[in-house]
Amino acid sequence: MKNLFIASLIFISLANSQYRYGTTAANFLEIGTSSRAVSMGEAFVSLADDVNSAYWNPAGLAYVNGLEFGVSSQDWVVGITHSTFAAAIDMGSYGTISAWFTDFDYGSTEVTNLLNQNGTGEFYSANEIAASLSYGRTLVDWFAFGASLKTISSNIWHSTARAFALDLGVIVKTNFFSSTNNRKDGMSIGMSISNYGSKMRYDGIDLINPIDILENENGNYENVIGQFRTEYWELPLIFRLGTSFKPVLNEVQQLIVSIDVLHPNNNSESLNFGSEYQHKFIGGHTICLRGGVKGVGIKQENETELFSLIDLPFLTTTYGIGYEKALPNRKSISIDYSYQSIGVLGDVSLLTMRFKLF
Repeated sequence: MKNLFIASLIFISLANSQYRYGTTAANFLEIGTSSRAVSMGEAFVSLADDVNSAYWNPAGLAYVNGLEFGVSSQDWVVGITHSTFAAAIDMGSYGTISAWFTDFDYGSTEVTNLLNQNGTGEFYSANEIAASLSYGRTLVDWFAFGASLKTISSNIWHSTARAFALDLGVIVKTNFFSSTNNRKDGMSIGMSISNYGSKMRYDGIDLINPIDILENENGNYENVIGQFRTEYWELPLIFRLGTSFKPVLNEVQQLIVSIDVLHPNNNSESLNFGSEYQHKFIGGHTICLRGGVKGVGIKQENETELFSLIDLPFLTTTYGIGYEKALPNRKSISIDYSYQSIGVLGDVSLLTMRFKLF
């Protein structure tokens, strides 16, 4: 009865989606920062367990052992670069602390106006960054919680904004579908809320009405100093609820299947699906093949895709591969790659490297 009630709530929320496109700022916070998670369709809230967990679910930091570093890099659309760095250290019974930083660089473009069609000599640039300090801990062997304190900064030419946010998450491990009767091998349930905080406050000369500038001596900015305007924008709040299980598990291979339900404040609700196949080889080598589908249920005008003979409103298929090499003294190094097509905007590849030092 309880499961039926939960399923009904999910169905009702999906059936009553609200669309608020273009109503939030700092939307780079919605772009995934881990190749493993992205290649699994971003259905990762219940699987987070490494140094990159702070983005998806800070509770996953509780499962980090030792000291880990992670670096991610991708060339986003239209020349945008997206880089992320993360570090986490396990403090034993005191939990795990982590530092996470991401940079979203839009590049630069020469400025032109009506009087200077070939350029004014000034370059337009934009850059957004976010940094967080996170903590995760297990209360018992089957329950973990985590939290992140985050600062977000946005610089768009002459305008700047800053905001602060809080991320919260939990992970529950159960005996359901466990082939070993061990909770760590059974079904996991994860939940997180991301970017709950203050509004982005934009200040700067760029917010002045262009007509006001043109009417002040041919666009001389000096004549409109003091006429700055302030604008407030919400952050992209995201609520994630997901589950995962391992239908295949033995000493050599493992198959993981996951599903997430997303409820954002700037778009419709959607579903993400993911899977990962791991195969271990002699010598400490592990190969992973991953695939997923994300954004099922997001409605965008004139954009549909045929998937398994079903015409869905919108979706993005994702693929990826990973390799991990186990080293002596609990050390390891891994590299993950993901690929996704985002329609008319093109294709995006993400590369992530993780280092476990002890």
